[in-house]
Amino acid sequence: MNITLITSNAITESLQTEVKTLFEELNAAIVQRPLETLPLDNEHLVLAICRIDEKIAGMASMATYTVISGYKGMVEDVVVAAEYRGKGIGRALMEKLLLEAQRLQLTEVLLFSGHHREAAIKLYTSLGFKLKQSGLYTLKIS
Repeated sequence: MNITLITSNAITESLQTEVKTLFEELNAAIVQRPLETLPLDNEHLVLAICRIDEKIAGMASMATYTVISGYKGMVEDVVVAAEYRGKGIGRALMEKLLLEAQRLQLTEVLLFSGHHREAAIKLYTSLGFKLKQSGLYTLKIS
């Protein structure tokens, strides 16, 4: 298992194809942005991938932002390929993001998870995440 952070100079057509395929396991209904359009080199977005035998087995990202209440990170798009689940890849990806959060001196890391994603919630709580008593509202901007 090899966990790496992706920068723009590491983006290839092959990587884009593998990420697209893996992301569809998370949510096939979401239209993905091409990797080359992501702000990977200025620490506004951290993208970690896990490779096993040169194949992408999982990925996770964390967007960073600054507001009055602090310098924060938002974990997004955590997905492990079905054939690799239960092998500690999700934990390793999250630990990589949390190390990066420490390096960047973030004040808080947030994430959202569907209540039905019991394995993911178990992982997040084992890493120290706590359920925040707030509502999540969304508005799609076309």
